[in-house]
Amino acid sequence: MFLLLSRTVSLSVVHRVTCSCPSTPSKAILVSSVLIKLARKICVSHSSASGQNTGTMPERRPFVRLPTDVYPVNYGLCLKPDLIDFTFEGKLEALVEVTQSTNQIVMNCADIDIITASFAPEGGDEINATGFNYQNEDEKVTLSFPTALQKGSGMLKIDFVGELNDKMKGFYRSKYTTPAGEVRYAAVTQFEATDARRAFPCWDEPAIKATFDITLIVPKDRVALSNMNVIDKKPYPEDENLVEVKFAPTPIMSTYLVAFVIGEYHHVESQSSDGVTVRVYTPVGKAEQGKFALEVATKTLPFYKDYFSVPYPLPKIDLIAIADFAAGAMENWGLVTYRETALLIDPKNSCSSSKQWVALVVGHELAHQWFGNLVTMEWWTHLWLNEGFASWIEYLCVDHCFPEYDIWTQFVSADYTRALDLDALDSSHPIEVDVGHPSEVDEIFDAISYSKGASVIRMLHNYIGDEDFRKGMNAYLLKFQHKNASTEDLWSCLEQASGKPIAAVMGSWTKQMGFPIIAVDEEQVSDDRVLKISQKKFCASGLHDGEDCPSWMVPISICTSNDPTCTKLKLLLEKPETSVTVRGVGPDQWIKVNPGTVGFYRIQYSSSMLKNVLPGIRDLSLQPVDRLGLQNDLFSLLHKQADMQEEKNRIERVLGAIPAPELIQKVLCFRRCSGSSWDGRGCGSPGCWSSHHRF
Repeated sequence: MFLLLSRTVSLSVVHRVTCSCPSTPSKAILVSSVLIKLARKICVSHSSASGQNTGTMPERRPFVRLPTDVYPVNYGLCLKPDLIDFTFEGKLEALVEVTQSTNQIVMNCADIDIITASFAPEGGDEINATGFNYQNEDEKVTLSFPTALQKGSGMLKIDFVGELNDKMKGFYRSKYTTPAGEVRYAAVTQFEATDARRAFPCWDEPAIKATFDITLIVPKDRVALSNMNVIDKKPYPEDENLVEVKFAPTPIMSTYLVAFVIGEYHHVESQSSDGVTVRVYTPVGKAEQGKFALEVATKTLPFYKDYFSVPYPLPKIDLIAIADFAAGAMENWGLVTYRETALLIDPKNSCSSSKQWVALVVGHELAHQWFGNLVTMEWWTHLWLNEGFASWIEYLCVDHCFPEYDIWTQFVSADYTRALDLDALDSSHPIEVDVGHPSEVDEIFDAISYSKGASVIRMLHNYIGDEDFRKGMNAYLLKFQHKNASTEDLWSCLEQASGKPIAAVMGSWTKQMGFPIIAVDEEQVSDDRVLKISQKKFCASGLHDGEDCPSWMVPISICTSNDPTCTKLKLLLEKPETSVTVRGVGPDQWIKVNPGTVGFYRIQYSSSMLKNVLPGIRDLSLQPVDRLGLQNDLFSLLHKQADMQEEKNRIERVLGAIPAPELIQKVLCFRRCSGSSWDGRGCGSPGCWSSHHRF
């Protein structure tokens, strides 16, 4: 049983710390911290006793976002971690704007003990807070003041203490072993989605942006990193073993993108062609293993600058390998943190697939520097777009920088196939799901959100065309830079750039689960080919039919044997079925639907069409990605429970002209290599979702 505890502590007797940054805690602070914790325990005891007396359990309150009567403009944050006792002290001086008179300030706060708090209006006297009311379930604290805070600017000051936890979230400790065999700890952050509040009291919602001035007090033999470059480093006056490291002010940004790392690292350094300093930080003695990621990053930044027509807005970017890290990587602005296996390449022992994986992860995180950091989702409901977009454009970037990887074929065998397999299950869900409480983020966003998100963005890019897509992306980034946006805002910019009904088309793919199977039959009429095209929902258990069957606005492309690499015809299927004439296709030519395997749907050809396209498989005139997609579609039809034997017999009859076992073996091989299985469980290989997402 969980009880909602409202914990109020009077602070009329505690004293403020007067130094500019945290110093060694005074006895008053330590006593105050003990009193706070004791008072919290008393509140818990009283609340529990009250619940036992009434025999009732309080109802869970609906989640409410932070009020807007006070919001931050700038955070002046100073932190002093203790890498021996695993605690930290902090001092926050936040420039805030009061939009309406109030006698309280509500912020996010979790696992932090606030010692003192005060507010000083611009040009006015400092007002000490008289009480802190902690709300555990909502991870909030309400600071109460004896008089009303009037409209205008002011300075909110808070002294606090916290724990360097071992949960790999918030401000936490990361264990590592030195080359000499000694066990030590680094201090690391992981704030997405809602864990900045575990490092300092803040307005921890993506739409509440501010600038940050960060100072870290650290051991002088440790490396200290944050989002921006170091602008000052000096001895700490109260301890000769410490230094005070001050970083340049950040651009306006969301709290979940703030980061700092304190530890022992070596690094390699270079500059991108557009003048950005790039560093890759590695464990001590492993700098050589950071050189490939450095190469990728220095190629990637100019690619994105050119693609978006928007320069990278920070003077530097650091990529750092963390020993204990829960995610694959995290796109903190200017300081990207990685799991070691997602960043480091041992030139003597790493295989090519490991290098390709590192290239994709680096490409993914650096894409977020624009799409997610420069422009940020308004609320977590739109996180799918951040991640789906980055999961698509990482492949576009790697294909540009390393064309020898044939990376799009790997996309189809991994993300695309995985998404189709999972989305065919009755347990699937739409890409875009309303998020109420932020704690739902990790529950909702999964392989559907990432892999299907990437696949439908890829389909959208193909539908619009690269030139108009880039125009729309540039307009979106310029219009919403340093601001927040929704999915609909992006659709609007792409719609204006392309003149196509983007919102209507994409709504049918993001707001409902599943995808269609496109059935295609043909008839030769003189020198033309007439195609009959229809759609029904595809399910692992069989086709979904009936009046309630959903439909999609389906972008369809068609190529012919005249030029299998060129799209002959494009259309938008807006109803259950239609007919289309493909001009100039003789009886001896074949037609392939969905060239490049970019449409997020299955294709079911008639027996005659399937037989006609076999020469394209046999003579390899079909691209590898098309042969893969065709075989994958055929394989998926064998898994349907409804009419499975009939479908299997039909395919076997058609495939009689080529060695069927070899064909099936290819399908089985790429499914094993991609970690894809019909029930959606990965194999744990580098391509497997469970091993590397979420980024």
